[in-house]
Amino acid sequence: AYRGPLSAVAHQLVGGLHQSMFYVGARTIPELQDRGRFIRITAAGLTESHPHDIAMTVEAPNYTGR
Repeated sequence: AYRGPLSAVAHQLVGGLHQSMFYVGARTIPELQDRGRFIRITAAGLTESHPHDIAMTVEAPNYTGR
């Protein structure tokens, strides 16, 4: 279970929603619902879609290594 300020989690959720809307060209949430599509990917695909094989000196606070 996550413990920490709600504002940090809400900020990440709103940021993801905003980027999703931008990606599909939606100006409103109903437009996002109409235009959005979910595509299932494999675990290997998920790993490949994230940065890997990079030596980080400081871990980003909003991204834990997978």
